[in-house]
Amino acid sequence: MLQNNDIGIIGFGAFGRLTARHLAPHFSLCAYDPAPGSEMEGVARVDLPAAASCPIVILAAPVGAVAETVRAVGPHLRQGALVLDVGSVKVVPAEAMRLGLPDHAEIVATHPLFGPQSARDGIRGLKIAVCPVRGRNGPRVAAFLRKVLGLDVILTTPEAHDREAAMVQGLTHLIAKVLVQMEPLPTRMTTRSFELIRQAVAMVRDDAPEVFQAIERSNPHAPEVRRRFFDLASALDAELAGG
Repeated sequence: MLQNNDIGIIGFGAFGRLTARHLAPHFSLCAYDPAPGSEMEGVARVDLPAAASCPIVILAAPVGAVAETVRAVGPHLRQGALVLDVGSVKVVPAEAMRLGLPDHAEIVATHPLFGPQSARDGIRGLKIAVCPVRGRNGPRVAAFLRKVLGLDVILTTPEAHDREAAMVQGLTHLIAKVLVQMEPLPTRMTTRSFELIRQAVAMVRDDAPEVFQAIERSNPHAPEVRRRFFDLASALDAELAGG
């Protein structure tokens, strides 16, 4: 068991590495990922028990793997550990952590409302949703994110988060998915509004497929938003076709 790391990151893909880059100046970090990957300065690559035994554990695994990850880290958590996730939906991960982690573990579900693309120029001023689930550390987490990292913190609940995210993220990724399939898009004779649309597509086009699946399938409010969007689009199409 490691004694000298403040935070263990479980999952060291694109978002795990983004998390590490911004936390490294403030904490001693270690990370576990089952897949081999390049090293990062200031982050020790360790096995799962070592990463899960840190005082703070961040689950940076895909939403679809959260339940499995919770089962894996649970037996290794130290008494009173603080566990956070960074998934793009909140009801499913929050419930998995609440039911699957030991009662002594404190839980804060978070969703950074940005990714590697939108954070390439820094994260100060970007938004993050914070959902305290169990324990008293929610306000301390929010204060650190706001005062030290300069994030715009939104304190909310998993249910309220998913209700709004179903439209905010669901529609963005849905429209981007369609526009990518319509490529090549015009690049010469464009308007400012079209350029903004292209920028929005560029921000999410390289997201891992699991991100789109989580946003559209793991958010309980996403199907209703999709149905409404497609119904309104179909009605508009019929109106235009009818002259």
